[in-house]
Amino acid sequence: MKKLLTILTLLSCLVIFTSTVFAESAVTRIKDIAKVQGVRSNQLMGYGLVVGLPGTGDSDDTVQMIQSTVSMLERFGITISSADLDTDNVAAVMVTATLPPFVREGDTIDVTVSSMGDADSIQGGTLLQTPLLAADGQVYAVAQGPVSTGGFIAGNGGNNRAQRNFPTVGTTPNGAIVERTVEDELGKNGQLSLSLSNMDFTTATRVANAINSAYFQYGAIARAANPGRIDIRIPPGYRSNVVGFIASIESLPVRPDNVAKIVFSERTGTIVMGGDVTVDECAITQGGLSIKVQQSTDVYQPNPFSYGTTMVTRTEESNVDEETSSSIVIPATTSVSDIVGALNAVGATPRDCISILQAMKAAGAIHAVLEII
Repeated sequence: MKKLLTILTLLSCLVIFTSTVFAESAVTRIKDIAKVQGVRSNQLMGYGLVVGLPGTGDSDDTVQMIQSTVSMLERFGITISSADLDTDNVAAVMVTATLPPFVREGDTIDVTVSSMGDADSIQGGTLLQTPLLAADGQVYAVAQGPVSTGGFIAGNGGNNRAQRNFPTVGTTPNGAIVERTVEDELGKNGQLSLSLSNMDFTTATRVANAINSAYFQYGAIARAANPGRIDIRIPPGYRSNVVGFIASIESLPVRPDNVAKIVFSERTGTIVMGGDVTVDECAITQGGLSIKVQQSTDVYQPNPFSYGTTMVTRTEESNVDEETSSSIVIPATTSVSDIVGALNAVGATPRDCISILQAMKAAGAIHAVLEII
């Protein structure tokens, strides 16, 4: 309770001797807060087999691996019964990859190989030719090659077994060859659109104004269609050099606007706030009620040479102390940084800071979004 009274006292001192200081948003490039619509990656996925494992593959109970192995051998003219297979060196896997924008046929991309059966490890295996499909069902790449997991399993089991990382998930660098290109036509019909990373009306307007100011000789070529998109009309002189036009736009400076927000991390004790957080006049009252329950033990001995027995009794005593509440009025000139600085100066816990700021938010004294992570 003494610490809380010290906190309130220090706050009152800050009210008298400090003034509000707001940190402005830094000027940044359009490239860092927006991206060109249509320039995107695509996810690919396929099912395959990893062979050449040292007895760490799927067991005979993995049906999908058995069926896949039989089907693969039939493609090469080999007919065998699934009951005759003993494929501890084969594992059924799912292969995933990301197809970057503007890649061409013949380019290579990395793939991730993940076991989908009960294999112990796919380290050292080789991924057989696996078609990778997109959401439209078309094959865009074909993967094949050695698998590296960066992990291992050693030992015979029990206490003698050691494992590092995840040996059932690996990668094949440059293991897939692109077979189909996703056409991304920039500047189609003489139009471009930018997507903001954080949707905001003010930021979208500032971006449009920055572009119009840079290309004022062509008129108003940029328009904020909504808080997250800016539509741009490509000037006639740049129709044949759309890439250069985009590069010039990305380098334009702009000052983004941010929503007033206070973010708490109770686990680490970190408090991060924006510069636009304001505090209205409010009064903080903190009273304390301390309840202490004490238990004492008494032993009663009988008189000498008597027939009495020793008795043990326990007595409980309850004391209730209620301290006088303290009220402090904080004017609108105080900022959240002043309040949090005072709390940190007296060693307040993150829970104390969060409780006080949440109470001020509930009273409508703080104009910001509170977020706890």
